[in-house]
Amino acid sequence: MKRLIYVVATLLSLCLSSVTARADVLTLTLTSPLQEMSPNGGILEFEATVSAPLSNLDNVYLNGDAYTLADPLTLHDSGFFSDFPLALAPGESFTGFLFKLTVPAGISNGMYASSFSILGGGLGETNTLATVGFNVNVVPEPSSMLLMSTAILAGLVRFRKKGGRLSAQATA
Repeated sequence: MKRLIYVVATLLSLCLSSVTARADVLTLTLTSPLQEMSPNGGILEFEATVSAPLSNLDNVYLNGDAYTLADPLTLHDSGFFSDFPLALAPGESFTGFLFKLTVPAGISNGMYASSFSILGGGLGETNTLATVGFNVNVVPEPSSMLLMSTAILAGLVRFRKKGGRLSAQATA
């Protein structure tokens, strides 16, 4: 009889734990995950939509963030802490300002890959709920490219006018 009670209690416990199991997940999407910046630097703003699927069994609390940044970028997450909701109910979504990214002046041209994660879960939990990648492409300004192209073209025209030969002064 004790064994039967133990088996029933164990089965009941397993059934209840599967009913109360949480499915704390979010979908996080950036409006513009790829942004461009000149080597002069500046600030980029990132907007995002976060959604809690209907499969979540309860509210998902958004209680923190984490990020990895390509050096020398700097992230300011005040948008997440001041604009985003504290919790999302199943089926709810929110779109708003997520973070600012500072790109320093003098940064080298190239692609800078980084990521941003929202942390949280059930009440009192801190898990990674969603992660999204983003890129900053640092490219020369069109005016700088135009100036450089004009200088090269002027040099070629001058070289051709001299018959394509270096002058005696230049070779001496």
